[in-house]
Amino acid sequence: MAKERTLCIIKPDAVEKKKTGAILAMLEDKGFDLVAVEKLQLSQAVAEGFYAVHKARPFFGELVDFMKRSPVVVVVLEREDAVAEYRKLMGATDPAKAEAGTIRKAHGGSVGENAVHGSDSLENAKGEIAYFFSASKVAPTAG
Repeated sequence: MAKERTLCIIKPDAVEKKKTGAILAMLEDKGFDLVAVEKLQLSQAVAEGFYAVHKARPFFGELVDFMKRSPVVVVVLEREDAVAEYRKLMGATDPAKAEAGTIRKAHGGSVGENAVHGSDSLENAKGEIAYFFSASKVAPTAG
């Protein structure tokens, strides 16, 4: 199986609680390579653009406000079956329903503040990675 890449965003709630290092360690312990990492403050325009797929949903404004309230850490992850494996490691959207050993169970607080974002498909991962990282900022594929 070929290596894949996916996007991880460590959301403001986890960054504020100083859980970035713990989350990155969980990722590496599960075999993910961190091929690009950047801490940044999302602007209104960047947050709205990234979550544009949710623009018609009632929670859109709240989501954008949350994502720009303090810095996030965006990470390009690489490993075999990266999208599916990262989604398993993330856990359920609701941390109360997430399995033990998942990022959201360990570090999420609520459905709205659940510590991390992850791409839901390989196609979306490619677009999401390109949204935050130019090709020159992402290490070449290892395998």
